[in-house]
Amino acid sequence: MSGAHDPEVQYHLQLRPGDVGRYVLLPGDPGRCEPIAAHFDEARLVASNREYTTYTGTLDGVPVSVVSTGIGCPSSAIAVEELIKLGADTFIRVGTSGAIQPDTPSGTLAIVTAAIRDEGTSSHYLPMEFPAIADPQVVDAITEAARRTGAPWERGVTQSKDSFYGEVEPERMPMAGMLADRWAAWVAGGAICSEMEASTIFIISAIHRVRAGGIMQVHNDAVGGEIDQNREHLLATAVESLRVLIAHDRDSSSWP
Repeated sequence: MSGAHDPEVQYHLQLRPGDVGRYVLLPGDPGRCEPIAAHFDEARLVASNREYTTYTGTLDGVPVSVVSTGIGCPSSAIAVEELIKLGADTFIRVGTSGAIQPDTPSGTLAIVTAAIRDEGTSSHYLPMEFPAIADPQVVDAITEAARRTGAPWERGVTQSKDSFYGEVEPERMPMAGMLADRWAAWVAGGAICSEMEASTIFIISAIHRVRAGGIMQVHNDAVGGEIDQNREHLLATAVESLRVLIAHDRDSSSWP
């Protein structure tokens, strides 16, 4: 029977029960899945379909997975919805982002505490007045992981947007004035980075009562700084975050 007609197989991810662990890292780029999985024990390629590539392995004896989401909130929503159906309950968005604060050095890891819902997908789930907030346990785990890996980091709010070029080339857009005003507002409000997936991942996770957070490597042309072209600081910190969560979940009394 083909996967598209098998009720056990998730249509887009092409995964079935048992294919993924409860802990899942979510990069956008399918090409980033294998380098992340190299940090797992006994990692194996499980499925690859469209923008969705999945590897599953273990960390400290616990099944963990990495699943690419593609670019943007619509494809990320599909991935998270189908992963939740398969039993996953802890998600960390892992990616790159643009700096919002003008003095943030490139290479800084942004540990996301909440997201500006500057996209359309999450409005199909909850009214825009509902905040997109990362799970505090996941935020604390990522922070502890960054301390362990020695990566430069800061915590704060991300802007999740729908238009990449609306951010990087706003001056050529018919709505240039509005885009500039909104960007100034994000700066004034203290937001630290801009990416394209976190808000919807947080909103869907809130509805399903599962945990989600995000860690982004920041790029800032205006300031410069060290960008790890292999993203090793980013990937190592993301994987270490899962180790922290696994250890805390084994001893739930260790959570505040």
